[in-house]
Amino acid sequence: MALVMLPGLAALIENISEEKKLPSSTVEQALRESLLKGYEKYRRTQMLGSGEDPFDGEYFANFDVSLSLDEEGFRVLASKIIVDQVDSEDHQIALADVQQVAEDAQIGDTVVLDVTPDRDDFGRMAATQTKQTLAQRLRDHQRHMIQEEFADLDDPVLTARVLRFERQSVIMAVSSGLGRPEVEAELPRRDQLPNDNYRANATFRVFLKEVSEVPRRGPQLFVSRANAGLVVYLFENEVPEIQEGSVRIVAVAREANPPSRSVGTRTKVSVDSTEREVDPVGACIGARGSRIQQVVNELRGEKIDVIRWSADPAQYIAHSLSPAKVGLVRLVDPEAHHAHVLVPPDQLSLAIGRQGQNVRLAARLTGWKIDIKNSAEYDQRQEEAIVAKLIAQRQKEEKAQVEAEARIKAEQARRAEEDARLRELYPHRDDDDLDGQTLWQRQP
Repeated sequence: MALVMLPGLAALIENISEEKKLPSSTVEQALRESLLKGYEKYRRTQMLGSGEDPFDGEYFANFDVSLSLDEEGFRVLASKIIVDQVDSEDHQIALADVQQVAEDAQIGDTVVLDVTPDRDDFGRMAATQTKQTLAQRLRDHQRHMIQEEFADLDDPVLTARVLRFERQSVIMAVSSGLGRPEVEAELPRRDQLPNDNYRANATFRVFLKEVSEVPRRGPQLFVSRANAGLVVYLFENEVPEIQEGSVRIVAVAREANPPSRSVGTRTKVSVDSTEREVDPVGACIGARGSRIQQVVNELRGEKIDVIRWSADPAQYIAHSLSPAKVGLVRLVDPEAHHAHVLVPPDQLSLAIGRQGQNVRLAARLTGWKIDIKNSAEYDQRQEEAIVAKLIAQRQKEEKAQVEAEARIKAEQARRAEEDARLRELYPHRDDDDLDGQTLWQRQP
């Protein structure tokens, strides 16, 4: 049988397997697929100049490549159906020819034949085509492996190890589980924490954000240290009451990349209890702050405020501005979720926070627009007049929006009515299926 030599075939497969973190069987499959593409390319070149191209998309479906690691080479095989009269030599073989070797062969049976071209130029051409397609096949298998392992993970938080730096990103090694091979993941600049020290081989807990395809780089994992999901995971691990279901995390507002270095990272977490006797805030903080300290340590000193959720918006807003002490919360426009929060003069800067961070996070946590007001200078009549103008403007805009939507709906209805009228006047052949005939066919 003809054999196209591939010196160092076994070592090649092993090296690719280690480099791409793919099983040897997967690399062998990709190599076989690539070599078969090389054979297809070779066959097509034989037809150049003839003006014919008999090879359609499924023409080579009965062909395969067999690798021989011991002999360090490969063969091209074809499965052919035994017939009485051959119409396609690539897909069929005459019964008389087969019976010279196997007398019990019958029409309709399938035989596998070695069809490797016995020409030197085939080996060179197959190698060239293989280089062009093997990389793509390996990327496809990598993408499939990564998507299978990471896309549906029950636990989106991974332990990552720093490998190197690329531009402003940190390249880290992550694994989907015990005993699984490590793959590279990218931690972009925007997902890094300012207090982290990303030195070589340092380990961090990271949140798996997405698995996506990067042009010219193939499948890529993107992880984050700034995602709010990481905070949720850390609390779930440290607080047994959350795991048991007696305490639940309602919302998280996090600012892991503040507007300036002078403003530290900060997170607000609102919690609630499903059991009256359980204090949700105390459960998350722990005795002498032991539980929350573990979370703070993992996030490299990030400030975390744990507040109690409330169904009463005013009370919830007051809690969200902790540690500031709130005098009064006025829901000036409940429909638009707009509130005025009155605080004593000595609590004003604390309620607002450095560069507005505290009130900004409180607004994100509660979903309300919060205006901090000095209680000593608050003029309720003047503020109500300003709010009344804002409400009137909002209602005017909402009315205009409703009217515009009504006009669009009416126009759509008018066009639909006009289309129906035109179809009645000028029926289309497909609109009348009476006996499968059109109107003009039924007229005498």
